[in-house]
Amino acid sequence: MKKIIYLDNNATTKVDERVVEKMLPYFSEEYGNPSSTYTFGGNVQHKIIEARETLKDFMGANRVGEIIFTSCGTESANTAIKGVLTANKTKKHIITTKVEHACVLTLYKNLETQFGYKVDYLDVNSDGSLDLTPLENMVTDQTALVSCMAANNETGVIFPYEKLAEIVKTKNPNTKVFVDAVQATGKIKLDVKNTQVDLMGISGHKLHAPKGIGALYIKSGTLLSPLLIGGHQEMGKRAGTENVPYIVGLAEAAKLANDNLGDEATRVKQLRDTLEAGILKSVYNARLNTNVSNRVPNTSNIGFEYIEGELILLHLSDLGICASSGSACTSGSLDASHVLKAMGVPFTCLHGSIRFSLSRFTTKEEIDYTLKVLPKVINKLNNISPFQKELNDLKKLKA
Repeated sequence: MKKIIYLDNNATTKVDERVVEKMLPYFSEEYGNPSSTYTFGGNVQHKIIEARETLKDFMGANRVGEIIFTSCGTESANTAIKGVLTANKTKKHIITTKVEHACVLTLYKNLETQFGYKVDYLDVNSDGSLDLTPLENMVTDQTALVSCMAANNETGVIFPYEKLAEIVKTKNPNTKVFVDAVQATGKIKLDVKNTQVDLMGISGHKLHAPKGIGALYIKSGTLLSPLLIGGHQEMGKRAGTENVPYIVGLAEAAKLANDNLGDEATRVKQLRDTLEAGILKSVYNARLNTNVSNRVPNTSNIGFEYIEGELILLHLSDLGICASSGSACTSGSLDASHVLKAMGVPFTCLHGSIRFSLSRFTTKEEIDYTLKVLPKVINKLNNISPFQKELNDLKKLKA
């Protein structure tokens, strides 16, 4: 089997072996139902309490009861959004951004078409940063919810969600604010208690925990109708027998992520910057789609003019390199990235943009190898690209 160089960590991450080790006893030894009254189940319940305490500290919440466990980031977002709107049915206005993840944008489109909600969308600037200028005038007494991501999954740009919440609450203290922090988790410090954010969702498989576990912060006093109705679990906010092994795994992954924030901010960032600089130096038709400093340290989005991105990815895959042309949830779509379109990325490289996303497991040797083979791939594709051929012919005519 050829060596895999995995540069698609915004899609999902390798589960840390230390996380697996913590999870294993809860599959075959400590497998009791945490809702049971006997000691065998009570011991398991105690581990959930410990995990909730860990997530409280990790997200910077005030109280343990402000954290509930979900199955993923999508469920966290749906629980937050639908929960707030169902608890406040009289208000039908929502504000979000044009570059949210599909699990948020698709839900809002559904609320618009099926339930008559009015959704206003904030723009981003050409560098991918969020434009908050019109926000104050957008918020009215009918605005039920404002939401934005903490960091964009395609560009890595960090959004000023603290400032957004401040603007919203100044205009209408009753409007709720939800932050999708899936791509920020484990890459930058979260501290919701020092913000005016009401809800924040995260997903385990973005920070080296397994797929199938997430968490949602719900500020004390926030009215929220549960998405899943049934038993009393998660303080009545999310019914269903708790997924104990995965909850334990998420807590361990959160501890490890917190311990590695310094590594993310230094070594991983340096590797990303090396990758960017190397590509821009060796590939003449490469374009960095955003170079703002306020990015999560692991993410780079680079456009290659006049080349189809899917072709680049196929050639890289043959060489053992995994990357992405955008969000994994929209992979396979022929449409150009809605994020890059909102940024006004030139058409010449809109379909040829590749996202590289690193992790703490990424090595210098892997980046060096990528920089060795990627220019050859692009040069090969340049030679067979009909667009490049036309450009070369035009150059010859002008000469």
